[in-house]
Amino acid sequence: MKFLAPFALLTVASFMTTPLLAAAEETPQLTGCAAKRQAISTQIEQAKAHGNSEQQTGLEKALSEVTAHCTDASLKKERENKVLDAKHEVSRRQADLDKAMKKGDSDKINKRKDKLAQSRKELQEALDELDK
Repeated sequence: MKFLAPFALLTVASFMTTPLLAAAEETPQLTGCAAKRQAISTQIEQAKAHGNSEQQTGLEKALSEVTAHCTDASLKKERENKVLDAKHEVSRRQADLDKAMKKGDSDKINKRKDKLAQSRKELQEALDELDK
């Protein structure tokens, strides 16, 4: 009998939380300028909570700038340009690696590989931002 009481309580609690979880999943994901404003607002709340008034002031200024000047089209264009820049950087790093491989300098080859990997990571991050 003692076993059934906690089990029943757990069962009831799980039935009660299921609608809450479903509601959380149905919340639409913000994109574009709305997502940017939400992210800054979250950072403002964190700055308030930690008593960082200088950071809060800077973030409030950033929020007012985003509110005044951000459009989804301009944000998309900015992110597309960032992707293009990252692609050019990957190409340049690949050319540097190819040149180092022709010379056969293993130290330079390893450095160029590391830089190319970093550039590819930045390109992937830019591509991920493009969808936000």
